[in-house]
Amino acid sequence: MLSIVKTISLIGLCGNIVEVQTDISNGLPSFEIVGMPDISVKESKERIKSAIRNSNIKLASKKILINLAPANTKKEGTSYDLPIAIGILMALGIIYKTQIMDTIFIGELALDGKVNKVIGILPMCIEAKKLGIKTIYVPKQNENEACIVEGLNIIPINTLKEVITYLNEGKSIVKKTKIVSKIEQLEENILDFADVKGQEDVKRALEIATAGGHNCLLIGNPRVRKNNVSKKNT
Repeated sequence: MLSIVKTISLIGLCGNIVEVQTDISNGLPSFEIVGMPDISVKESKERIKSAIRNSNIKLASKKILINLAPANTKKEGTSYDLPIAIGILMALGIIYKTQIMDTIFIGELALDGKVNKVIGILPMCIEAKKLGIKTIYVPKQNENEACIVEGLNIIPINTLKEVITYLNEGKSIVKKTKIVSKIEQLEENILDFADVKGQEDVKRALEIATAGGHNCLLIGNPRVRKNNVSKKNT
């Protein structure tokens, strides 16, 4: 049986919808992921199988093929764990709700079925909204960050089993009732990239490093004012 679940990938700060296409058929038991996955995505197979098993679900011995489409872009990170698991459970008929067209799933799975937080949830949500997504399932630990983006239905989840129950039975999930403070409500003396004049390449590099949780080092000759990138009115 074939199922399709959506998630999102980031290339820098640009988002792309990724279809997690799952096909389960009879044959020698196997679990393959194609579509240019990196090592962290390939390693998700063991996390997913353990998370499903520890959610009291028996994973049948079948041939499981996962395609991350479009297949011409590299897929990185652990945020694909949850959508892949949802795709497998839908293909097996364990999750039988299929009306999730404008919905994406983001999350890393622990071996016990817990949904762990991921890096880059804010730019993912911003890009998802631009791409017409209405509902996003995110790890509970990422809820505050995701709620900064207005106009999205954020569903915070703690475990894989909780997602299954919610999708099949419509069981309510507690959400934040208090709106997270908006960026424009912060103190006026906090520095902003809008105050930096020029330095477009440097600012872009810093934005990408921040979004991906990477390290960044500015180098250059003395007196080129590298330190002024973070100051007002340069």
